[in-house]
Amino acid sequence: MSKKWAAILVTVVLSAASFAMAQDTTTTADKKSAGSEIKGAAKKTGKDTEKGAKAVGKDTKTGAKDVGKDTAKGAKTVGKDTAKGAKVAGKDTEKAADKTGSAVKKSAKSVGSKLKGDKKSGDTTPATTTPATTK
Repeated sequence: MSKKWAAILVTVVLSAASFAMAQDTTTTADKKSAGSEIKGAAKKTGKDTEKGAKAVGKDTKTGAKDVGKDTAKGAKTVGKDTAKGAKVAGKDTEKAADKTGSAVKKSAKSVGSKLKGDKKSGDTTPATTTPATTK
């Protein structure tokens, strides 16, 4: 009977050992507990977010630098074009003023000669009448 009890005891111990090993998931090398998996995922997500933020920051900096350079070039070009336009407009205005001045001068001479009584213009002098008196 002792062999029978020994066999039962060995079977119980082996069964208990297999159940104990199945319940302890932290001792296996391949599997992680749910808590450590979440912790690892959060850590990885944090690192990925940090990398993404650095990349976005770098790209934004580069883009801002390029936009700044392009804006400076555009402003410089606009400044040059405005200066050229102002110079041309000034010359055109000066020419127009000279033409207007000479035209006014000619008109003044012609009007002045008419007022002086120049007979070349073909105008006749107005007739003079005396006002009638009424009683």
